[in-house]
Amino acid sequence: MIAIVDYGMANLRSVEKALERVGGTPIITSNPEMVGRAEKVVLPGVGAFCAAMSNLDKSGLREAIVAHIQSGKPFLGICLGLQMLFEESSEMGSTAGLGVLPGRVVKFFDEAPSANTQNLKVPHIGWNTLQFPRTSRLFQGLEADSRVYFVHSYYPVPSDTNLISATSDYGLDFCCAIEQDNIAATQFHPEKSGAIGLKMLSNFVSW
Repeated sequence: MIAIVDYGMANLRSVEKALERVGGTPIITSNPEMVGRAEKVVLPGVGAFCAAMSNLDKSGLREAIVAHIQSGKPFLGICLGLQMLFEESSEMGSTAGLGVLPGRVVKFFDEAPSANTQNLKVPHIGWNTLQFPRTSRLFQGLEADSRVYFVHSYYPVPSDTNLISATSDYGLDFCCAIEQDNIAATQFHPEKSGAIGLKMLSNFVSW
């Protein structure tokens, strides 16, 4: 059973349908005990980092998610679900994340504006290509320049660059996916990325 965590800020049905399409058995749940019993967990998300962390704390889901990750069972974060794995985000000041991974989340072009970025809009919305600096289980069978769908204003900056499993370019090269042991997470939306995204979700289902 794959638990899709419902904390009030995610496109849950599209994730559920995509996982079902590739043979998964997803259940949408806001119950921390259900998350604890799941074989795999997916943490999707759309919205503000601080509100998302507040919802996780109020519901008791923070502890359940961290316990699942620490147990070694497969975990997939999507978009905001990737960002919350890190120590902090600069969105609306500074907000602490789950702290599972070292690093922080920053807004496009706040720290390194340049002539290459002055005409680019934030949020970054649309299709973009991936580059893979190393092999990963989530991207097994995919080729460089695979196109996926993004909707975001912020992206992670891992303290350990070995965490990075994919990058993309939007005025600058940025980390758009990580993988470490049982953890995988993407800044883009696999459930909205056609056959490429379904291949990733299939890889996760068979993890």
